[in-house]
Amino acid sequence: MIIIADSGSTKTDWRIINDDGSIDQAKTIGFNPFHIGVEEITKELEANLAPQVHGSPDKVYFYGSGCSSETNKSIIKNAILSIWSKPSIDVENDLLAAARALCLDEEGIACIMGTGSNSCDYNGKEIVKNIPPLGYILGDEGSGADLGKKLLKEYLRGAMPTHIAQKINERFGLTVEEVLRKTYKEPLPNRFLASFAKFIFQNVKDPYLYKLVYNAFSVFFENNVMQYENYKNKKVHFTGSVAFYFSNILRQVANDKNIMVKNIVENPIAGLTLYHQKSLID
Repeated sequence: MIIIADSGSTKTDWRIINDDGSIDQAKTIGFNPFHIGVEEITKELEANLAPQVHGSPDKVYFYGSGCSSETNKSIIKNAILSIWSKPSIDVENDLLAAARALCLDEEGIACIMGTGSNSCDYNGKEIVKNIPPLGYILGDEGSGADLGKKLLKEYLRGAMPTHIAQKINERFGLTVEEVLRKTYKEPLPNRFLASFAKFIFQNVKDPYLYKLVYNAFSVFFENNVMQYENYKNKKVHFTGSVAFYFSNILRQVANDKNIMVKNIVENPIAGLTLYHQKSLID
């Protein structure tokens, strides 16, 4: 039996590949080890994953945000081992999850575009280069946080068309003080900023908002994808809610830059399942 997990800060998608080849699904809260400890993870696994696993897994592949350092990886491993004592456990970061899910065993450029953004050059086995995403303050171009930041900045400075400003005011009723408090003093400001991506999507046919998204995606390609060697001859893939819902604009930007975009998926769990099923056969 193999268990595969794709974990963000909010939720974790699980796939259980049973010995007979059947696949079961489960969901738990997200396990970002920067924000959650062994005890809390263990309780969640006991309540919402273990009852759906019939037997003890031989292998667990856990991919998650915040899982780059050995210290953070050990938090995940120790929690899993408190539930099952036998399995071999691989803990990797969400960027490798994207690369394996999108490219499988082929070379390509794998990108994440959700609340944040990231990218890597993948040779079919491992990540060979990663342009540092730098987070929502210095980077994360094209992400939900980036789109929200651009929208709010122009709204608060009165630098957008009146009809868009009126829609924002009617829907959110934001003040400068409220935005500054949520951005600089309250927890998870990146999520607050990214929450405005839904408004942008719902009104993206407006030329102003279309241009805002187009320009943000253009900068993502220039600062990330176009920094990888031989990028024009490689397939570029995306996962993440922003890439998925704004896929038409994303493909248009890529086409205008003569970049070949292939797969765009909302989340990588299906591709990860296929990747590990294939490795079992091979």
